[in-house]
Amino acid sequence: MKLLIVIANYKVTHLTVDCLRSLSSEIAQLPSTHVAVCENGSGGDAVGQLQQAIRDNGWGGWCSLTAVNPNLGFTGGNNVILQPALTSADPPDYILLLNADTIVRPNALKVLLDFMERDPRIGIAASRLEDPDGKPQRSAFRFPSPFSEFEGNLKLGIVSRLLKRWVVAPPVVDHAIETDWAAGASMIVRTDVFRSVGLLDEGYYTYFEDVDLCFNARKAGWSIWYVPESRVVHLVGQSTGVTVKVPKRQPSYAFEARRRYFLKNHGPLYAAMADAGLILGMALWKLRVALTGRSDNTAPHLLRDSIRHSVFLTGFKLKNVPNPALTQDIGGVQVTVLQ
Repeated sequence: MKLLIVIANYKVTHLTVDCLRSLSSEIAQLPSTHVAVCENGSGGDAVGQLQQAIRDNGWGGWCSLTAVNPNLGFTGGNNVILQPALTSADPPDYILLLNADTIVRPNALKVLLDFMERDPRIGIAASRLEDPDGKPQRSAFRFPSPFSEFEGNLKLGIVSRLLKRWVVAPPVVDHAIETDWAAGASMIVRTDVFRSVGLLDEGYYTYFEDVDLCFNARKAGWSIWYVPESRVVHLVGQSTGVTVKVPKRQPSYAFEARRRYFLKNHGPLYAAMADAGLILGMALWKLRVALTGRSDNTAPHLLRDSIRHSVFLTGFKLKNVPNPALTQDIGGVQVTVLQ
């Protein structure tokens, strides 16, 4: 197999169907490509709706469906597909991790495949993500650091200019560039990357798994690229509800995933510096808001939650992020290959 496309659906079944519809016109020009959907514990009639869409649209020749209960998060839902694929008799050369809340523009996948084929040292390449009207979203990033945590939360122009080289999200460019990490909403990964660094780290549950994968891929000698000629619409935050116009309180697993990233990849001292930078920057931002009366668009209780989940209060032991769905007595994880 040349390419395996993996989509994890969680409570956005209608968007998953739209994503598959956008893929249907691309599959014809991509020989030896298969799409595998993981219905990731949405509940209700999500499985039946996906089965019906695949059947009614004639997608069964290139699309399969696996159901998982309960929700295993982004990492676990994708790994349900990845693990057997990598050990199969015909493993794919490449794997595309594709969010359910995406619409693939024409030729987006062929562009990524062609780009990967040019250089065997390229381990990961990511699409340009954009709004439905074509406005680009920032998709290529620098790794987070204590400086970036301070700068990103202080939001002060002069400081951002002084710390420019550490800003996590640089301006969007219109040409392919090598980058530290890229957003995982549309990310093609050479299968050998997973063989060298392992599958997605299920200790994250959801969030920071793309940063972690790219960090460890680069550490293993692979290059990471942003390829804006590959364009994919990303309807941001539809599964989690976190990235919306009216900010919502961030879930605990988002803070815990961030904590895990710094401790796992940089150690206790660096994690403490990152937490100190975040807390100081955000505290100064809150002070500016109080003194100037300017609007505050940060999530509710963000400073309090950041302190509560920092290493200063939770300690320096590396922990897995708890899966909220597994805190209940559900009788274990159930995986069903449906078609």
